[in-house]
Formats: sequence, C-alpha cells, structure tokens
Amino acid sequence: MVEPVEELPSELKVTGFEMIEREVKRTGNTGRVYLPKIWIGTTVKIIRISKRKEVSQEAEE
Repeated sequence: MVEPVEELPSELKVTGFEMIEREVKRTGNTGRVYLPKIWIGTTVKIIRISKRKEVSQEAEE
C-alpha cells in the first residue's frame, strides 16, 4: 500500500488576460471544465487551487 504524501501549495505567477474560477465536473472517466465559447482556439493554463479529493477505485475504472 502506498502512503499518501502531504500536498503543499506552490506560489505561482501567471500573466494573462482573464481568469475564471470553475469546478471540474465529472465526464465519463475524466474531468471537464467548461469555458466561454469566445475562448475557443486560445491557450489557457489550468491551476488546481484546492487539495485533491479521495477518489474510490470504482470511480477510477
């Protein structure tokens, strides 16, 4: 059994034009974040700002 490692936050500096805070939604066996249609074709960076939640093995399959 693998022991969990404590997550420590990192301070990151990002330069950009807009910021939106959203919750990642479950879609099949992956996560999805919906963004405005006007952002299609642009480059974005996703930064997780909360600790990971425990995911059951059933949910991972």
